[in-house]
Amino acid sequence: MSLPTKNSHSGEDAPLLAAIEAGGTKYVCSVARNPEDPLLEIRFPTRSPEETVAEAVAFFEKASASHGKIDAMGIGTFGPADIDPASPHFGSILTTPKAGWTGYQVIGGIRSGLNQDFPIAFETDVNAAVIGEATYGVAKSCRNVAYVTIGTGIGGAFLHQGTLIHGRMHPEIGHLLVPDLDAAYGRNTNVCPFHSSCLEGRASGPAIEARWGMPGSELPSDHPAWELQAKYLAIGCLNLTAAWSPDMIILGGGVSRKPGLIERVREEFVKLTGGYWSLPHPDSYLQTPGLDQQAGIAGAFVLAQRLLTV
Repeated sequence: MSLPTKNSHSGEDAPLLAAIEAGGTKYVCSVARNPEDPLLEIRFPTRSPEETVAEAVAFFEKASASHGKIDAMGIGTFGPADIDPASPHFGSILTTPKAGWTGYQVIGGIRSGLNQDFPIAFETDVNAAVIGEATYGVAKSCRNVAYVTIGTGIGGAFLHQGTLIHGRMHPEIGHLLVPDLDAAYGRNTNVCPFHSSCLEGRASGPAIEARWGMPGSELPSDHPAWELQAKYLAIGCLNLTAAWSPDMIILGGGVSRKPGLIERVREEFVKLTGGYWSLPHPDSYLQTPGLDQQAGIAGAFVLAQRLLTV
């Protein structure tokens, strides 16, 4: 992980931190004494919960054998998830279209597999990502930050005055309703099994593939897919601006990495706002992650570190 340098105690006597970015497509596991300088890291596909957590446990067992006992762990997971520490189901995955994961107890699986007693922070993957960006990345100077991840699904997180907003559960901006723009392109694609026209159903990676017959990574930059994608994302950003009034919106996830997409989103966003808000220039208001694909694991480390400082 290449992160900007911050003052941090990272000697051999520093606590050993464990981090998991538990995505719907891949798991990333890492250990570090200093979040800026991981000691070990592994990435592997997300399969069934039992197989996936077993592979994570095996990694952390190996890490402990080499570096000592784990002092704290941070997990940023795909959702929806029960992230309320007061809930009897804290640490579990809620109703998800990902087969086999609904109701699975992630923290329970990790604890029983490792048989070690250490505190575990459990947040959504996008909550971890926004913390990573606010600590080390493009949002270091901002107090109010919205982060949207566009990949297998669409998730959102918001920092208000530096603090995560949870609400009753956690933000699920992927299921904001959006107008059906597909008809203008001769299409009718919605991959969400719960809603007729939501942001995730229209603009996630699987939606792009279902609509055009191939993954977005294989579509050229001048394909109509990206004009439509920019319009959907701009609507999402407009809704976040109206509801949350952030200082910055970060568009992360695999889909956001498409060259030229962020510029298209900015153009569409300016058209939609109608000059109503006094906002920063779109080049600074709508950003891609400064940490690229490392924001989530960086944030998971920060979550683990905070457990030892409260």
